Amino acid sequence: MEFQLRKIGHVVLNVSDLEAATRFYTDVLGLRVTDRYPDSMMPGGMVFLCVNVDHHGIALVGGGQKATGDREATKAAGGSLNHFAFEVGSLDEVFRARAWLRKHAVPIVFEGRRRAGCQIAIEFTDPDGNNLEIYWNIDQIGTEGHVRPASQWRQARTLEDAVANPVEGQTLPASFR
Repeated sequence: MEFQLRKIGHVVLNVSDLEAATRFYTDVLGLRVTDRYPDSMMPGGMVFLCVNVDHHGIALVGGGQKATGDREATKAAGGSLNHFAFEVGSLDEVFRARAWLRKHAVPIVFEGRRRAGCQIAIEFTDPDGNNLEIYWNIDQIGTEGHVRPASQWRQARTLEDAVANPVEGQTLPASFR
């Protein structure tokens, strides 16, 4: 393999009632909300929850939304899996994973950097159409609960753009500077 998956880093769920699901994950399971997208950023809204020092281990997309290849939300019946993500140990591995997936004709639906969490990633689908992500360098939450402010998010639509325009505090390996 050209890269090594280290762990399942996070899971994103489509939920029918965002506030009820958020209360369940915070009040019943003890997770902490790190960020929210309003309806204007993600139809139905989105809540990010941490289970450890990673920016999010679970995220919830409201309104029973289902991800599609262009990330536009479409209605789904009840809750479902939006996507799950694998962490790799280096930025170089994200680039190698992209090449590997292309070599194997795997549909890549997004690459670059989204907003909250600021990880550099590629998103793709498996043979059943499930959305998966391989990423590097998700934001970490400090012991004081510090979260990067939304004003520092820097969306990028390619891996090359994400490298050329890093977010504040994201140290890139020397080979990418």
